Amino acid sequence: MTDPKPLTEKQKMLAGKPYKAFGEELLLERQHAKEVLFDYNALRPGEVEKRNALLRPLLGRTGKVFFIEPPFRCDYGYNISLGENFYANYNLTVLDCNRVTIGNNVLIGPNVSVFTAGHAIHPELRVNEVEYALPISIGNNVWIGGGAILNPGVSIGDNTIIGSGSVVTKDIPADVIAAGNPCRVLRPITEDDRNQFRDA
Repeated sequence: MTDPKPLTEKQKMLAGKPYKAFGEELLLERQHAKEVLFDYNALRPGEVEKRNALLRPLLGRTGKVFFIEPPFRCDYGYNISLGENFYANYNLTVLDCNRVTIGNNVLIGPNVSVFTAGHAIHPELRVNEVEYALPISIGNNVWIGGGAILNPGVSIGDNTIIGSGSVVTKDIPADVIAAGNPCRVLRPITEDDRNQFRDA
């Protein structure tokens, strides 16, 4: 019986295993994403269709309706899956070294960072460029406030609000308002919240 073929660095990355990001395959893929996003971020404000035509082939999946305010940056693009009716404000950064799955009707404020990527704790391993990446999941109808940071491996449940400036280090359940550093649940979203804009 022959030994199984060793995993490539990309296969290790996507499997959540330790990997090295500066091999030729991954380096070329990141460079491709940078080239596409350079063009995307340089387009004039009214050229929405041109921007989306650049993003659709780069990203893993998009809904019919999505809008990402430039500038937008990501590592690879193909690991990002957007649901329907997605909106992100200025300066969204997604380090998509693993899968980032985003549901329908998600709103993301300015300067939000989504980090699937992490580095080794021990300095010797960090110096040797050992990294890891864990998937991130964002449910339907989620609102993520400006300046929030999502760390590797977290999930956010449906309908939840993440307050501005929060640092999400653990899973946040559905139907809550959560905020802080580290981010924690403040309260559930209730029927009383329907009355916030009674006159709208």
